[in-house]
Amino acid sequence: MSNPPARSRRKELLLITAVALGTPLNPLNTSMISVALPRLQEEFHLTFADVSWLISTYYLASAIGQPVMGKWSDLFGRKRIFMLGLLLVTLSSCLAPLSPGFGWLIGFRVIQAFGDSALFPSGMGMIRDQITSNQARALGILSVFSSTSAAFGPSLGGFLVHYGDWPLIFLFNFPFIAASFILAWKLFPRDPKRNADAPGMDWSGVIFFSVTIFMWSLFFLSFEDGFSVWKLVVSAVLSVLFYRFELRKSQPFIDVAFLRRNLNVTLIYVQFILVNIVFYSIMFGIPSYLQRVQQMDTQQTGIVMLSIAGFGVFITPLAGRWIDRSGSKPPLLLGTAAVILGTLLMLAIRDQSSGLTIFLILSVLGISNGFNNLGMQTALYDFVTKEETGIASGLFMTSRFMGTILSSSLLAALFGKHITTAHLHSMAWICAAIGVLMLLLTLRMPRAGQVAAGGAK
Repeated sequence: MSNPPARSRRKELLLITAVALGTPLNPLNTSMISVALPRLQEEFHLTFADVSWLISTYYLASAIGQPVMGKWSDLFGRKRIFMLGLLLVTLSSCLAPLSPGFGWLIGFRVIQAFGDSALFPSGMGMIRDQITSNQARALGILSVFSSTSAAFGPSLGGFLVHYGDWPLIFLFNFPFIAASFILAWKLFPRDPKRNADAPGMDWSGVIFFSVTIFMWSLFFLSFEDGFSVWKLVVSAVLSVLFYRFELRKSQPFIDVAFLRRNLNVTLIYVQFILVNIVFYSIMFGIPSYLQRVQQMDTQQTGIVMLSIAGFGVFITPLAGRWIDRSGSKPPLLLGTAAVILGTLLMLAIRDQSSGLTIFLILSVLGISNGFNNLGMQTALYDFVTKEETGIASGLFMTSRFMGTILSSSLLAALFGKHITTAHLHSMAWICAAIGVLMLLLTLRMPRAGQVAAGGAK
């Protein structure tokens, strides 16, 4: 019979597995759909600009849902919110394949986004509550697993669409949901009773934030039809008003006071937004380009997109060891340089470029993803105290979704009516310019230990 420490380790491993099976659903569901966009255009008779709302609304719901569900997990219990998330994903995954119209599909995707958003904060909170030894390693595994799963989404989606059409992308969730539900039900401890004195949700802040983000989305999506001055002005005014509104709150939805006193952290969020603009522009733009212009089928597209996922997974553990030795800044410098190189190499792609050529070019971007994702996560914790970890992590995820919303807006502006190699090159130039900004922000970033954790300078 196994001794108690061995049983305890096995229980911890199963608990990590329960969370690990749930948390990748958000990144997988965000990126698997990319290969299905051309099929959805055919199915519902849409332009790329129309179908891009399927991406934008998912990320908008996720940007709102992550901090809301994180707060709810604190108020109502990790287990309840984790199980609620799984149930919402189950509901949406059942109904989405039956959508009678595109509007219905968007609605079911929004439900899916809120369900997915419940899993990461409640799952991470459960790990922090229940695992005391090697906690950082457990959290690191889950973070890396979550981020790299996004890179595999297009490849996996390509095979699913090839063999079962787009509804299979939603049905694919069920094995993960079932396994995670059973393990969480058995292993997660009962939630404690809610403290009556605990602060409630800042619903006015949630609504204000939602309106502001939605207005910015409308502004960026309007680029296809020209530059809308009034949408820019309204979005900017709402942003200023939201900042002042939240600054006066004792328990704000978005802790803007935390951002104001932590300049290094704020700039990391800005850089992470830029990282995700490039990453998701590639993840969503390239599959549609390969199918529309290079005339690849979904299976071939999935194989080519493996270049990003495969190299990202290979590089991540190497980046982790490098970060342990030298800190986050050196790997981030290499990662941002790889973004510039990879996007400039995309200018060499022509209408009849071979799949191998495109695979090799995208491999450079896969390498950059391996360094940037882990580098940004570890850089964040160099500048926050342990007490600020929860706030910092929630805003970090929100900044990821801000970047993805901007990426879908960029693609709608470039690929809205037609997808051509010239449009791909325009995207490459824009992403290269963003890469230069990322490099400048990395050069400006102090090394860990040069400033006090959480310092404002």
